Amino acid sequence: MNNVNGLGGLEGARIALAFSGGLDTSVIASWLQEEFGAEIVTVSGDLGQEKELRGITEKAYQLGAKAAYFIDLKKQFAEDFCFRALKAGALYEGVYPLATALGRPLLAKTLVEIARKEECTVVAHGCTGKGNDQVRFDAGVWALAPDLRVIAPVRHWPFKSREDEIAYCAERGIPVSATKANPYSIDENLWGTSIECGVLEDPTVAPPEDAYQRTVSPTAAPDKPESITITFDNGVPIALNEEKIGAVDLIRMLNHLAGEHGIGRLDMIENRLVGIKSREIYEAPGATLLHFAHTELERITLDKWTAHAKAKLSQDYAELVYNGLWFSPLRTALDAFVDATQTRVNGTVVVEMYKGNLRILSRTSPNSLYDKALASYTSEDTFDHAAGEGFSKIFSLPLRTLARTVEVVEREQEIA
Repeated sequence: MNNVNGLGGLEGARIALAFSGGLDTSVIASWLQEEFGAEIVTVSGDLGQEKELRGITEKAYQLGAKAAYFIDLKKQFAEDFCFRALKAGALYEGVYPLATALGRPLLAKTLVEIARKEECTVVAHGCTGKGNDQVRFDAGVWALAPDLRVIAPVRHWPFKSREDEIAYCAERGIPVSATKANPYSIDENLWGTSIECGVLEDPTVAPPEDAYQRTVSPTAAPDKPESITITFDNGVPIALNEEKIGAVDLIRMLNHLAGEHGIGRLDMIENRLVGIKSREIYEAPGATLLHFAHTELERITLDKWTAHAKAKLSQDYAELVYNGLWFSPLRTALDAFVDATQTRVNGTVVVEMYKGNLRILSRTSPNSLYDKALASYTSEDTFDHAAGEGFSKIFSLPLRTLARTVEVVEREQEIA
């Protein structure tokens, strides 16, 4: 194992490692010590993941870490990252609610803070050379601490596959959940789960049920629909079924309720930042339901021009987050626009969940722009129908002018 190009100068370095406890970061923690005699400080953030966090501090020390930090980031993640993306309507390529992408900048920020505290000169993460997360971590760290060296051993080390890493762990007695029979790479947080690798790399194969972590199959979901009421204040969900609840508990409850109905299973061929297409499986029951409800509330509270402008910026916001530019002036500027629009997004939405599907049942708001008297075709109608004729003439004037010009040209050609 001497192929360490790109990792020179690490001998004896004190390295802060973003540590998930999964296969890649477990191997990194051990390998950096073996190869370079480095001192490892692990940094683990609780973003609402469950399985990965069990015994993570103990595992770090078993791997030889000099210090191991475990920091509860759930509230900050929910309020300052997930709900900002929700207000922005940020769905990458119209589908992915950005769970992993939203978690990376917060982890990068935490990594920098611990690196400073522990006097580390290097920070490390477990991202691959063809994934999106490498850029999210690199850009996030350098935006906050441009003097720190950032390394990603997976981009340089001699292991050629996850199977090689699994064998490395087996030789050294390092416990990991990944096996040759179950090789999935899973990243989980409060906002959603991403699942990769194994048979999922073949886009012609339907995801096996064992790939899913937090949703039931729609075919196994309850045969009876269930409705839920969500209350929003300034674009932020604050209550379920008229009971006020904090951000973390709200998302967790929706993950459970929507997950039981098979909501939030996403099978996506997406365009990665590095230019390749990738098959990704996502589970985001709570996020999917909240985005649906939030959009429905915006439909009756935002005026036409603001709604259309926001729809365009929502994609820009999603791409910005996906591409790792959370700590950028552009994100701050877009947030200012989004926050201004959300002052009207207040009210209650009732959504029905049934076998993987969502259906809007009701939406009410004190800021509603829906006027039944204008929309109605009954005797209550107050719309000025006579004004429609002049409106149509003015609106279609360019088309009429164009048509007359075409007629003149065609007649001249016939004469010629």
